[in-house]
Amino acid sequence: MCIVVDKPAGLAVQSGSGVGASLDGLISAMRSERPLLVHRIDRDTSGLVLLAKGKAAAAELSRLFSGAGGPKAGGARAVTKRYLALCSGRPEKDSGAIKLDVRVHGEAKRAETRYRLVEELEGGEFSLLELELATGRMHQIRIHLAACGNPILGDDKHGDFALNRRLRKERGLRRLLLHAARLVIPLMPDGSRLDVSAPLPDHFRDFMLGRANPPKAD
Repeated sequence: MCIVVDKPAGLAVQSGSGVGASLDGLISAMRSERPLLVHRIDRDTSGLVLLAKGKAAAAELSRLFSGAGGPKAGGARAVTKRYLALCSGRPEKDSGAIKLDVRVHGEAKRAETRYRLVEELEGGEFSLLELELATGRMHQIRIHLAACGNPILGDDKHGDFALNRRLRKERGLRRLLLHAARLVIPLMPDGSRLDVSAPLPDHFRDFMLGRANPPKAD
């Protein structure tokens, strides 16, 4: 019915103009029938991506995903998508919701991200947050955390560029520290429940443990 993949950071989810290797392309090369993407995450984000094995499953799973964050039409519970992010500083409150419109193709769209402080690191200089999407706008988590003054480390579009340069020099930070960590679909088309988690990638754990890995000199 479906395939769940733990995608590495730096790999595009979908092929397209100017894109080399992609997740759907690599999986398609291994299967006789091309799997269909149900949702997407950024190229720079690591973690879980769901693909359907056929058109019927893709349609039903996409319908469930369209109601993420709240009850969908028909009363079934929504899909839950949880992320982990390492960000600069820490939020004023240990948990809450960020409600800030995000522009999609020039039009402001309602967006909401719920967050919870998991761990404060290095005296509050950084923090690990768990985030849950109530809506699914492009770069939503990255935009929301940056707007709150807690940009995700390694974010080269919405982040603190000066901080990123310093951390690259001092600690070898080369990746966006955002990870799609858990995916829960309470009601699958066959009546089963899907609840899957992806462990933190090495570059994430290394930063949290303070392992310096500066770039090699040219």
